[in-house]
Amino acid sequence: MLSTALVNNLWVLLAALLVFTMTISVGLLEVGELGESMSFSLLKTLLMTTIALFVMGIVGFNTAFAPTWDGVIGNPFYAPGFLLGGFSTSAANPLHDVWWSQTGSGLVTGTYFLFETAFAAVTLALVGVVFLRKVKLSVIAGFSVVYFGLIWNLPAAWIWNPDGWLARLGMVDFAGGLVVHGAAGAAGLGVLWQIWREERARGHRTSPQVPIRISPGWLTLAILLLWVGWFGFNPGSVLRFNDEAVVVVLTTFLAASAAAVSTVGLAILLRSETPKLLLGVNGVLMGLIVITPLAGFVSPGSAFVLGLLCGPVFLGAERYFSKRSWFADPVGLLPGHLTGGVFGIAMIPFFAQQYFAAGSGFPSLPNGLLFGGGTAALHQFGIELFGVAVVLVTVFLLSFGTIWLLARWAGGAVAPDPGPTAE
Repeated sequence: MLSTALVNNLWVLLAALLVFTMTISVGLLEVGELGESMSFSLLKTLLMTTIALFVMGIVGFNTAFAPTWDGVIGNPFYAPGFLLGGFSTSAANPLHDVWWSQTGSGLVTGTYFLFETAFAAVTLALVGVVFLRKVKLSVIAGFSVVYFGLIWNLPAAWIWNPDGWLARLGMVDFAGGLVVHGAAGAAGLGVLWQIWREERARGHRTSPQVPIRISPGWLTLAILLLWVGWFGFNPGSVLRFNDEAVVVVLTTFLAASAAAVSTVGLAILLRSETPKLLLGVNGVLMGLIVITPLAGFVSPGSAFVLGLLCGPVFLGAERYFSKRSWFADPVGLLPGHLTGGVFGIAMIPFFAQQYFAAGSGFPSLPNGLLFGGGTAALHQFGIELFGVAVVLVTVFLLSFGTIWLLARWAGGAVAPDPGPTAE
């Protein structure tokens, strides 16, 4: 009979593989929305995946998930250290030992490394949707190295590492509403600001827009793969194969479905729009994004309600960001991932229930305001908003600083002059 630890490792390894498919699927999403001439997106996401494994294997995994230095950043020298144990063939190689923070689940270092590296890779893929053809491939590669060595790692070390300073305060983010989606939006804003500075210096009054050219087959394939990948993203984040993992499957899929109905339905009622494939895809994505930080803390009924809230949140955010003329964001990083991730985090103190949170490994999370949480829930609300503010500002500043320095290294600009890059 298989041991619980072995079953958990098999489950999380499967989840990691599903999350890895999401990085390339983001490239397919760009192709589906912007046309097959954007096939450069596939090379970009493939590059990000390989650099994620490379940098996280050398040092990034430790800076995020090893025991921290004063709750700020993980110890890069913690066993197994650089190169995940190097060339050791010893049975005592720490790579095969249970990772220090995963004694309850029994996850060994190799399993936990692959799972978290997959999350890092897909986060940068989300940031990368604003690169479009406005950033040189060499700059993308350089940004990726810094991103996987430091930028992604700090929010992960603060919130997902039990030794992190925000985790000690009591902040929670189940599967990455802030660590993945919100932080991706903040990093994207930092990149967009540098792109706009260069475009303005060239005399542009508005940022040149990348037109939407729907490829229905690619777009449908992309959302299908992303939705299936989210099976690893959220349920895998329980880090155990237990009853709660099944609940998280339900909360994830119900929220996405309700969000699609809400988004398309509201667009028809309020805008008299004809139903469009892109609108349905964005609805599903918004539901998946919003439920991500809550999926292990809420009931299927709450997931249904949260999904219905996604329609007005997305349509309102889309309308707001569409009026900003200083950036091009046709794939929707800001109205979808930034807005949806922050909104999902903010809903934790309203919808969380201790019963479900305990099954996901968070027994101290109080009930939300809608379930009698009272002052404890209000306190949690303050912690979550504080964490959001700190992470967004930090990631924005680090991302802008990195892209600015890379612009100096690349001859004064991140984009070729004149205009966008060729494929």
